[in-house]
Amino acid sequence: MILPAMAIVAGLVLLVWSAERFVEGAASSSQRLGLSPLLIGMLVIGFGTSAPELMVSALAAGQGNPGLALGNAYGSNIANIGLILGLVALLAPLSVHSSVVRRELPVLGAVTLLSALLMWGGVIARVEGALLLALLAGFIGYSIVEARRSGNDPLAGETQESLAAHPMSLRAGLAWTAIGLVLLIASSRLLVWGAVAIAEGFGVSDLIIGLTVVAVGTSLPELASSISALRRREHDLVLGNVVGSNLFNTLGVVGVAGLLAPIEVAREVLLRDWTMMTAMTALMAVFALGWRGRPGRINRLEGLALLTLFVGYTAFMIQLVVGSVSA
Repeated sequence: MILPAMAIVAGLVLLVWSAERFVEGAASSSQRLGLSPLLIGMLVIGFGTSAPELMVSALAAGQGNPGLALGNAYGSNIANIGLILGLVALLAPLSVHSSVVRRELPVLGAVTLLSALLMWGGVIARVEGALLLALLAGFIGYSIVEARRSGNDPLAGETQESLAAHPMSLRAGLAWTAIGLVLLIASSRLLVWGAVAIAEGFGVSDLIIGLTVVAVGTSLPELASSISALRRREHDLVLGNVVGSNLFNTLGVVGVAGLLAPIEVAREVLLRDWTMMTAMTALMAVFALGWRGRPGRINRLEGLALLTLFVGYTAFMIQLVVGSVSA
């Protein structure tokens, strides 16, 4: 088990580093090619931070481990809200001004509910994976249209400041995009091999490994980018990263995995993991959108609530792992 454990650690370290280079390169290249800052913030950065989840889940599904793919996607959503958004809000309350983020939150809620319908029959078939990818394509088209109408959104200004903090030429941006992508694939292969070997060695479900170790690991790029944005007081970019990443995980990551291989869904995924993901998504939306005239703001107490839910869920999952190993 020592070699698979080392593979997981090395894979995660390389995954985080390559994901950051990939997103920075892709964002800088997009800016040099004339893409608007708002679209870069909505799509390139928001979706780009989910590149690790996409690579890991696609490789896992292609190698016959669809449970790892599904666990990675949903576990990352839980980690993005509970660990990342909760921890960042605990460090400094987040004010929400972007109308784009406010529009994306109900969309995230809708696709989260849709995912339950797709899992209800016990399997996410290839046709359902294709449906999720079609919805993702539709959302991207919708985002492009909305970006033209909301050019002065606060998210655009924060994205512009973020790009200015990491200036690159077009050649450098394209080079780092390519290097990051190659290393993402290599580190994802290493991580999947280690995770599957650990799961098989201890008799633990690859779903649980995906929901815990792999999910938290592939969410680390979002954590790094969110803390970096927080230092620059780019609050809308922090929330936009989480919402965009969760949208991409639910539609793109699960869609690609389901298209590559049908995903069998155990009942506990719907009752335990999907329920937790949905509850945390709803709390995030309520906190961010505000209620009864309260402005959208995730304060420290609300951040602590999200972080506590994540810690409790993770502790329960670790208990399942320990129980499986002991048995």
